Amino acid sequence: MQSQERKLVWAEEFEGKKINIENWNFKRGLGHNNEQQYYTPRAKNIRMENGMLVIEAKKENYKGSKYTSGRINTIGKKLFKYGRIEIRAKLPKGNGTWPAIWMLGENKERDGYPASGEIDIMEHVGKSPREIHGAIHYPELDNKKLNSSAASFEIPLSKDGFHKYAIEWDKKNINYFIDEKLFHCFSIEDAEREGRENIFQKPFYLIINLALGGKWAGEIDDAIFPARFYVDYIRYYK
Repeated sequence: MQSQERKLVWAEEFEGKKINIENWNFKRGLGHNNEQQYYTPRAKNIRMENGMLVIEAKKENYKGSKYTSGRINTIGKKLFKYGRIEIRAKLPKGNGTWPAIWMLGENKERDGYPASGEIDIMEHVGKSPREIHGAIHYPELDNKKLNSSAASFEIPLSKDGFHKYAIEWDKKNINYFIDEKLFHCFSIEDAEREGRENIFQKPFYLIINLALGGKWAGEIDDAIFPARFYVDYIRYYK
């Protein structure tokens, strides 16, 4: 999908004073995977600032948790199927941080996980500061066993800490990029299962969050707070 062929069909530039609730829902409550943050919709955890989305994780006692953070999604408001999804973002630093830009199938509420499938556009854990990760997760026919296709890539150097994370998705492949460098390819036919439509030929919704600790990010360094995840824009091209 060459740039001259792309047509911008939707963008979230995070301009203005408030997060647009026509596009986004706020997550409230605990995370998954033994994470330690409590997600809130408070401006101190998630807000617009200088033309960017800022998700700020804080060390504070809140509803039984020792930490707070933010997470938004486009459930019921914006769905994506095929095309290029590009996000310019700056990752937080420090052990225990786990920012993610990812997607779940629109059937998640109805059919659960892993039946929904999952597209992780970008994941990062602070204990491996130079690595980003991209992954695809999809079920076997029983909708219980999980299959995965994943890759890691060394984050290129950047003066301001921002990078462009993208997937290009069509009927055959999902390809992963950081700063236009291809680092992972997934063949959608790997998720073919007799008797049902391929889950990667259906719409997905988008999620952006900053998790803390848990199964992957591990021990949290309390000296890092507040930890901030900045998202400059999201652009969706066909």
